[in-house]
Amino acid sequence: MAGRGVRPALAYDAGMTAPLGPYTPAVRAGDWIIVSGQLGQKDGAVVPGGVPAQTAQAIENLKTLLASMDADITDVAKTLCFLTDMGTFAQFNEAYIAGFAGHRPARSTIGVAALPGGADVEIEAWAYKPLG
Repeated sequence: MAGRGVRPALAYDAGMTAPLGPYTPAVRAGDWIIVSGQLGQKDGAVVPGGVPAQTAQAIENLKTLLASMDADITDVAKTLCFLTDMGTFAQFNEAYIAGFAGHRPARSTIGVAALPGGADVEIEAWAYKPLG
């Protein structure tokens, strides 16, 4: 089983904003790539434009992290999404559909009281990308 341990992504080399907490933005665990929740932020700040813009940016951040581990959005098998206002669910869905194009991973969406940095949206992803 050599080579199947947990390995962090080189997220900072991919141009990502440093995480807001003590965690690794993405790790490989065997054939799985787990991407920590991504906010709709760029250059250290939440993007303007509300839920649609934040969702689009969060997905771009996911794509960048996946690419840093030789994977892409079509490898995503499951997402866990957080919204601070479930009244924006329809707006979120439109932006999510656009960002994932024709790909439809399994998904859970949860309403939360608040997110780090004052964000309205956070998206975590699990991608299946077999080694070798």
